[in-house]
Amino acid sequence: MVCMGMSECWEKSKNMTDTLTVLCGASSYSRKFYLNPEFASLPEGIQQELKIMCVLYTSEVSGEIELVFTPEGELIIRTDHREEDAFFDEIGSGLKIREMQRKRRELLESLETYYKVTRLGQPVPEES
Repeated sequence: MVCMGMSECWEKSKNMTDTLTVLCGASSYSRKFYLNPEFASLPEGIQQELKIMCVLYTSEVSGEIELVFTPEGELIIRTDHREEDAFFDEIGSGLKIREMQRKRRELLESLETYYKVTRLGQPVPEES
């Protein structure tokens, strides 16, 4: 699921803020990347890939990006920007998110599985 700006799923995810678990995020305003310390056990390569993904997004389209898990273990990409941010590219944001989902599909699906197994106690899915 992708949330951009004030879309329907953004509104829905804002209402679930108490139950969402942030994996990571980045902001072009603070020029910082954040990785939730609860996920410090992820392999360094995955942590670096998440950092590159998020920082690249904010450097290319401005604004902020967060990868968050829902209570069901679904990984959501949320983006937002300041109203006065003249550099934010709404169209570029959507294109960048779709590109990210396409190019890093395997990583994003693996992170969902990891979360479901380690945090929600679901069984490891069988490979088909």
